[in-house]
Amino acid sequence: MFNIRNLRTSLILAAAALSTSAAAAPFPVFPFELPRFEQPRTVSYAPVETETPATPAQSQPRFKRQVVNYPTLQAPGTVVIDTPNTYLYLVLGNGKAMRYGIGVGREGFTWAGVKHVEKKAEWPDWRPPAEMLVRQPYLPRFMAGGPGNPLGARAMYLSGSVYRIHGTNAPDTIGQRVSSGCIRLTNEDVADLYERVQLGVKVVVLAMNDRGASNRKSFNTN
Repeated sequence: MFNIRNLRTSLILAAAALSTSAAAAPFPVFPFELPRFEQPRTVSYAPVETETPATPAQSQPRFKRQVVNYPTLQAPGTVVIDTPNTYLYLVLGNGKAMRYGIGVGREGFTWAGVKHVEKKAEWPDWRPPAEMLVRQPYLPRFMAGGPGNPLGARAMYLSGSVYRIHGTNAPDTIGQRVSSGCIRLTNEDVADLYERVQLGVKVVVLAMNDRGASNRKSFNTN
């Protein structure tokens, strides 16, 4: 016959046996090393050495647009291109001139003479002359005016020639001999000159070997 008292005794004995077995069992050993959490490391880097960039030519004081002493018999409004010294002078009169830094023709592409401004254009289109395309056939046949155009913000076309006084999107070439004969200024300077120069004014371009010309009192060319 089922005896409740015997069942109770059996349960108590079974629980005691389980408790003794659990207490004696060792803590389980894991077959791998538990991850260790470390504080983040502070990594310091040595400063990177950078090369000091060269000073662009147009930022040099002598190429800054400025009024200078310039005694000459040329009429006010005349433009004088001092090729050997890479200056453009706009004669103001009373022994003064506005001087600009310029880029001129590279070796073999300088020229001299007297021209007149026959046309002016803002943000001009560029069509390379046929002579230039022969030398550089990879050039585009047409480029619309804009910041990427090599003629820059303004252009003044010189009579009877393919030459222009114009801006540039490469201002670091000011003071250098890099063009195919055109005279280049920074976009800021060519915009200033553009407002001062009238159509028809005389442009005197001095020869490369005329190094003392910028200090002479007279240029008797017409």
